[in-house]
Amino acid sequence: MKFHPRLAPVKVAIFPLVKKDNMPEVATKIHQECKKAGLASFYDEKGAVGRRYRRQDEAGTPFCVTVDGQTLTDQTVTIRDRDSLKQDRIAADKVVAYVKEKIEK
Repeated sequence: MKFHPRLAPVKVAIFPLVKKDNMPEVATKIHQECKKAGLASFYDEKGAVGRRYRRQDEAGTPFCVTVDGQTLTDQTVTIRDRDSLKQDRIAADKVVAYVKEKIEK
């Protein structure tokens, strides 16, 4: 579903790439920050990341954040736009601001 980001029931989904190496903890922290900021967010660590993306695309979630190995070294995450499939690296602590900015457009 291609809801406008303002209308989407879930604004952002957060995934650790794998369930080890402190990735779930970092992803959970980002998820909590999103919830605290009032963003409807979803956390998922089950299955392959491609399937997680697909499930969120079907649900109409406009943004997916992936915590990966590079996150552990430089504190950046990959954020994927549902409509363009474009992926950007942004600072992990800027996820809330990024999503809020995109929703307002």
